[in-house]
Amino acid sequence: MASKEITRIMATDCGSTTTKAILIEKKDGEYRLIRRGEAPTTVEAPAEDVTKGVLNAVGEIEDLEGRKFLKPGEEGVQVSPDSSDGVDIYMSTSSAGGGLQMTVAGVVKTMTGESAQRAALGAGAIVMDVVASNDGRLPHEKVADIRRLRPDMVLLSGGIDGGTIDHVVELAEIIKAADPKPRFGVGYKLPVIYAGNKDAREAVKNELGGQVELKIVDNLRPVLEKENLGPARDIIHELFMEHVMAQAPGYPKLMKWAGHYVDGQWTQVPIMPTPGAVGKLIETVAKNEGIEVMGVDIGGATTDVFSVFNVGEQETIFNRTVSANLGMSYSVSNVLASTGFDNVMRWVPFHMDEADLRNRIRNKMIRPTTIPQLLKELIVEQAIAREALRLALVQHKELATGLKGVAQERTIGDAFEQTQTGGTHVNMMTLDLLIGSGGVLSHAPRRSQAALMLIDSFLPEGVTMLAVDSIFMMPQLGVLSEVHPQAATEVFDKDCLIRLGTCVAPSGENRKASVLAEVSYTAPDGSTVELPVQRGDMKVMPLGVGQKVEAVIRPAKNLDVGAGPGSEWRGMLEGGVVGIIFDGRGRQPFALPEDDGRRIEKLQEWSMAMDIYPERFISLKEGE
Repeated sequence: MASKEITRIMATDCGSTTTKAILIEKKDGEYRLIRRGEAPTTVEAPAEDVTKGVLNAVGEIEDLEGRKFLKPGEEGVQVSPDSSDGVDIYMSTSSAGGGLQMTVAGVVKTMTGESAQRAALGAGAIVMDVVASNDGRLPHEKVADIRRLRPDMVLLSGGIDGGTIDHVVELAEIIKAADPKPRFGVGYKLPVIYAGNKDAREAVKNELGGQVELKIVDNLRPVLEKENLGPARDIIHELFMEHVMAQAPGYPKLMKWAGHYVDGQWTQVPIMPTPGAVGKLIETVAKNEGIEVMGVDIGGATTDVFSVFNVGEQETIFNRTVSANLGMSYSVSNVLASTGFDNVMRWVPFHMDEADLRNRIRNKMIRPTTIPQLLKELIVEQAIAREALRLALVQHKELATGLKGVAQERTIGDAFEQTQTGGTHVNMMTLDLLIGSGGVLSHAPRRSQAALMLIDSFLPEGVTMLAVDSIFMMPQLGVLSEVHPQAATEVFDKDCLIRLGTCVAPSGENRKASVLAEVSYTAPDGSTVELPVQRGDMKVMPLGVGQKVEAVIRPAKNLDVGAGPGSEWRGMLEGGVVGIIFDGRGRQPFALPEDDGRRIEKLQEWSMAMDIYPERFISLKEGE
């Protein structure tokens, strides 16, 4: 008996504060988002059962659609492919209860320690601590830190296959001495994954086997020149389901609900950590379209950055980082502490007292669900967001690097290129698509505000498409991409992604050129338009979603727009809800005017060019 085609899909994401449900159906031969519902997450007291929030969110879709999606007379989402009620498949992601929290350990912090960190982050975890033989802490300090943090699981790595085993065994002894207790559940063993030197497996098993739930997988760094993260990531997902989710309030029920019928047999769909699902979707989109993609999700407590580079080459490089201290509500004070008052205020086109800014930030931290009521408050919040995003990108570049400790062959040409072992994989010039997500970007009052925040913080170079996630459904589409890639990519393209437009930004060192590039293109009406990109200016050419123009961009000497320094670029420029943005403010370096009056004047000028705020914004003065 052949499996019935999947035409009705329900997916939920159990966030730390809100549970979101989406209904997808196949209409006229393509999958589209039909409805969305949301409800408060109920993992904590008084409910202490995550399924209550799921039922409420799905119930909202029931009310809006006038159809039944919940099981009659019992709890659960109705998965019934042979009935007009219910759906063909139900699946879920989760970051409720703090998501997946891990401690990783490696012999050398910048080598196996970083590889372990990349494996955990790629699986959707928050890395609470990196323990290494050379991290500068005494053994008793490492023991105390592991005990205090109480991770959901530990990933232990270290050593190449066939190398020394002493340091790996020392790390195992530290974990044994710490004897960390899991956050959820009583009476079960903490999962520890060993992904190090295969020669040390027996010694590690002797140290930890009776005390923890030990899982042994292939080495993360079998040789110095190669990283093998797949097996560790797979076992992290498996243990997340078996141990973390199985112990959290209400999750055993939710795990039973998630699934579909294949040839008449019930098949479960694993619950994925929310960030892991987002990363999976971004990887899928990059590989399907053959483009390099970067995504950022800025939340209340953390900012996640995802990137996929080297697409189409021998080894596609995926990286994810979590800036656990950079967010727009719970962590907003950390943003100010990390970047400083001056860096926030450089984006604000009026003067503000430092004490006033600090008080506003403190109020946001203790009342995290509030939103700006005044234009002045919105401008300040978006200035803070720029710095949170900028710092998150800096941290991402530091971890998204080549393998350290590898001796590379160098030619004379390499010496002139000044290539360094362990250089970042992030290349803003080759980036094709930059996606923003999170309340401050997705729910900005004007889409042009989201576009300028992304440009100011990430400083894309060359030709880059900008987009935002309309209602933050990337997690649900990520888990869907594992089961039904076609449905996930169609809904992502048509309903999730809002294309803001293309940013054209000449990059490079040329302090003398007053015109950074000359652009010529054929307008939709057939006329030829010549446009100079002048130094320090921003211009927007209105061009709608899906519209494209054939363009030629001639950069000034030493400047690059994607074809090489000084070389002409030819291709299609795609529009969006904002249009095509020509950014003449320069890169390498990008700097705002040092003179305060000139800085404010330029900020106001760019705001007018991009229609960021109402025109009365330019008359704002302190106290208004």
